[in-house]
Amino acid sequence: MLTPCPDRDPAPKLSPGVRAVLAFIEENFAEPITLAELAMLCGLSLHRFVTVFRCQVGIPPHQYLCRIRVDRAQALLRQGLPLAAVALDTGFFDQSHLSRHFKRQCGVTPGHFAGAHAINRGIAAP
Repeated sequence: MLTPCPDRDPAPKLSPGVRAVLAFIEENFAEPITLAELAMLCGLSLHRFVTVFRCQVGIPPHQYLCRIRVDRAQALLRQGLPLAAVALDTGFFDQSHLSRHFKRQCGVTPGHFAGAHAINRGIAAP
């Protein structure tokens, strides 16, 4: 069960530890990242880190990591890279792992997204 955040400010100030974690995730999103690694970087216990991160950022660390990966995948798909390569380049295990998170976040599959952007670039969709 998630612990509710006490009176969360709509624009919370991020602690230096959480800022360091966000920067680390941004730089290493394609690599395997563990909660223990992030908690250590933040200087907190695992449970406390997850609670603090969720209260300050608004979502749990894993969800934040997945959002960053999907955002990067969108950029690569706009460039016309193949789905399997995009999945691996953004830290997903395979194309199906990317598709599951992509559809949850964007509402369409990566294939539909790539096809729409191929048409916008004047390229016949695959």
